Amino acid sequence: MEIAGREVSISSPEKVFFPARGETKLDLLNHYQRVEEPLMRAMGGRPTMLQRFPNGATGKSFFQKRVPASAPEWLQTTVVSTPNGTTSDALVVADLAHVAWAVNQGCLGFHPWPYHWDDPDHTDELRIDLDPQPGVSFDDVRAGAAEVRRLFDELGMVAYPKTTGRRGLHVYVRLERRWDSYEVRFGAVALARELERRRPDLLTAAWWKEERGQRVFVDYNQNAPHKTVFGAWSVRDRPEAQVSTPLAWDEIDTVVPDDLTLATLPGRLQATGDPWADMNDHPQSLEPLLELHRRDRAAGLMDAPWPPVYPKQPDEPPRVAPSRARQP
Repeated sequence: MEIAGREVSISSPEKVFFPARGETKLDLLNHYQRVEEPLMRAMGGRPTMLQRFPNGATGKSFFQKRVPASAPEWLQTTVVSTPNGTTSDALVVADLAHVAWAVNQGCLGFHPWPYHWDDPDHTDELRIDLDPQPGVSFDDVRAGAAEVRRLFDELGMVAYPKTTGRRGLHVYVRLERRWDSYEVRFGAVALARELERRRPDLLTAAWWKEERGQRVFVDYNQNAPHKTVFGAWSVRDRPEAQVSTPLAWDEIDTVVPDDLTLATLPGRLQATGDPWADMNDHPQSLEPLLELHRRDRAAGLMDAPWPPVYPKQPDEPPRVAPSRARQP
């Protein structure tokens, strides 16, 4: 196929990837062609990690950071580095031909980094994951999202929600290219803590699962260095092919995330367009959240816990679950 001026080979286009309605690899590629403009606004120019499903959504998968040596010469890559110094040549979403190449590799959806390939030192995307714990309904996620919006409004920041393609919601803020990933994470920690203070019955910033209860976890560590998040317009590994779909805030009270699929997205996009269409037009300051961070530190709060794969950080509390820490 000729896509974005490139010849891209699509092998086994009729292979069924999503068994609920029999949607194929070619159906998946057609989806990305339909959403090309909003997709490129959301993750164009960013390195991305691939999760490959050689046998479709219900088969086994594996994550792949490194582009294989057999990739075409025109494929753009960039070096990404983990906190421990491991490097990989990752795919850059330079245009839709790069997306099509990844789809041919069995990639259903994309996990982009929160920076552009040519400016890895500056994170321009704050990403908040509203993660419902067991026993928490989507109505609770809706209520949590309303609190997130209210706080951002108070701070004078514009945020953009989307479905995750599963049970939760993601909320994004487009930032000016001034801060690194550590500073963006500081802002996310401060946001999570402030939300918990306001609605401790509904929202939690607790890293340890045993402390979360039946609440919505505001996952600040999605902003830790080298973390990727499932991208907007990407298709999940579910039989019904649910799509991680950008929303307008006033849709959250009525939207049913499981209804947003490969089959329903064409009509939705035609009817509503891209709710994130202006996201890139007005990048914002992180300072309102950093001010909350400085306030918390002045009040004696330590850093919040990091995931176990990261080196021990300055001023980080012990990396042990509270129940284990209390043992003699």
